[in-house]
Amino acid sequence: MKSSEVPEVFSNIPVPDYDLTKAVGGPPISKRKVALISTAGLMHRGEPAFSIDSIDYRIIDSKDETELVMSHVSVNFDRTGFASDYNVVFPIDRLREKVAAKEVGELSRYHYSFMGAVSPEKLRPAAAELSKNLLADKVDGVILIPI
Repeated sequence: MKSSEVPEVFSNIPVPDYDLTKAVGGPPISKRKVALISTAGLMHRGEPAFSIDSIDYRIIDSKDETELVMSHVSVNFDRTGFASDYNVVFPIDRLREKVAAKEVGELSRYHYSFMGAVSPEKLRPAAAELSKNLLADKVDGVILIPI
């Protein structure tokens, strides 16, 4: 695909400037409840697919992640790794191993996926909602998986 054929929605996505935020303290990772947040456009089979410029997210239940499908809409996105092992974009099995080894405190039941290639500013309302869900679930650590 030539750059002139790339849909406008995927080109020149502005990246906002953010104020510097000091890191905060807290318990060691071995005491934290951790959730995954991916931008791979993951969802459970049967859920509505992400579309271009989707500004929402899907909740992924860790008790049923075997029926995950990817609906990432980028024409340049290589799905080969996901087709072989979904841990490439959603490393739930690696996180379970860390919990079993007592290197991570606890696995959150719920994890989240956005569709990447969307302006961060447009995702701000969904991110604010998600942060409330994480706090309500007592999640105090996340692993961000940018795709």
